[in-house]
Amino acid sequence: MAERGAAVVDFVLVSTVVTVMFLALIQLAVVLHVRNTVADAASSAARYGALADRTAPDAEERARLLIGSALGSGFAQDVAATVSSSNGIPVLTVSVKAPLPLLGLWGPGQTLEMSGHAVIDP
Repeated sequence: MAERGAAVVDFVLVSTVVTVMFLALIQLAVVLHVRNTVADAASSAARYGALADRTAPDAEERARLLIGSALGSGFAQDVAATVSSSNGIPVLTVSVKAPLPLLGLWGPGQTLEMSGHAVIDP
């Protein structure tokens, strides 16, 4: 009779640990999704802006469009495109600073900085 009700206690203890691990795994997936989406948008925008008939502001707008459609406009607030030179070759760099969420997509978090580079077509 001393073990009466022990299964309920075991279930509560184990299910709590499993639930916390599941939520942590989901949060890791959200963070990786945001990181990969921002990195891809920065790279795609740099390639787009480096085309012969495009400019740096076009690349910024493209990055905002890509990030906004995938994650929401709150993730695309700080986008900058700069033209520099690497070994005499003009390069377009698109830099994006986005919030890295700690609690789902809406919680407070750190800042994620990603950039994409592309050689400018003459």
